[in-house]
Amino acid sequence: MSDGQPTPPADTPQPEGTPGVTPPPPAGATPPPPPGATPPPPPNYGATPPPPPGAPGAYPQQGYPAAPGVQPMNPTDEKTWSILLHLGPIIVSFLVPLIGYLVLKDRGPFIRHNAVQALNFTLTMLIGYVASYLLMLVLIGFITLPIVWVLSIVFAIIAAVKTNKGEYYTYPFSIKFVK
Repeated sequence: MSDGQPTPPADTPQPEGTPGVTPPPPAGATPPPPPGATPPPPPNYGATPPPPPGAPGAYPQQGYPAAPGVQPMNPTDEKTWSILLHLGPIIVSFLVPLIGYLVLKDRGPFIRHNAVQALNFTLTMLIGYVASYLLMLVLIGFITLPIVWVLSIVFAIIAAVKTNKGEYYTYPFSIKFVK
């Protein structure tokens, strides 16, 4: 050039607005086809579409069920969740059977029975703990608190074993708060 400025190499991007030069595509985008060429087909062009839901050979639908209502559990899942509802209060608190009752009560008669039993028993034991703490003021609570603790563990384990056998277990002394 006669201005004294060097000519930029051909692979350097030119500033926008330069006549006759197309800017490069953004990073990750496919460049446009050259003039007169046909564009490439979409990624799944020619692939067989999946079968409609419920058709033979269709994959089971994932996620929430399309139909309103709650699907019942199979017996193995009912047993497993029932055992967890009985043993959960030993480790955590009465929240395990409460949440289990609220979430699982409509999933089958076996899980509902066990959720109600576990919730009623843990609420009864909660009353026993509170009474024992109050009775500690007159020193009797120091005797009743370990008794309540041992009873809650023993009966929860008995309930879990009976539930594992598929039996409907009812705790021997629990107040029926939930029916």
